Amino acid sequence: MINNLVTLLTYENIYLIANWGVIPLWLLLIILPNHSVTNFLVQSIIAPLILASAYCLIAYDVYLEGNIFDGFELYSGLNGLYSMFSSEAFLLIFWLHFLSISLFVGSWIVRDSRRYSMQRFFVIISLLLTYFTGPLGLVVYWFFRIFFAKKINFND
Repeated sequence: MINNLVTLLTYENIYLIANWGVIPLWLLLIILPNHSVTNFLVQSIIAPLILASAYCLIAYDVYLEGNIFDGFELYSGLNGLYSMFSSEAFLLIFWLHFLSISLFVGSWIVRDSRRYSMQRFFVIISLLLTYFTGPLGLVVYWFFRIFFAKKINFND
């Protein structure tokens, strides 16, 4: 039974499941940020744990293939990064990394916006930008937050 499951978990299927799987979580953050389902699925360890499981599965495949140290090519320059991303496994690992970190940042934005009673419009804009552009959404949220918190704090 487990062997059948592992054969279904091709890189393409993991990519599709992860991509489509995070969309409902982002919608929960946008539409129902204070709901208990959102708190359980998105603002807990559940989503990162699922993404990390896929990450570990792919990293284990890379280990079994014997090219686990190929990932360090990214530090040799842009050509090394390009070369590393030519591998489906490493490309998918980085994509899962991006999805997980972006979702974490989105969860933090929702929690932090509650603390400062920010208007949902600004939070939604920040969440959408975080989903599509990652760090840019966080920077935009931070600028919105300055007006609601009425202070600038670089280490909050």
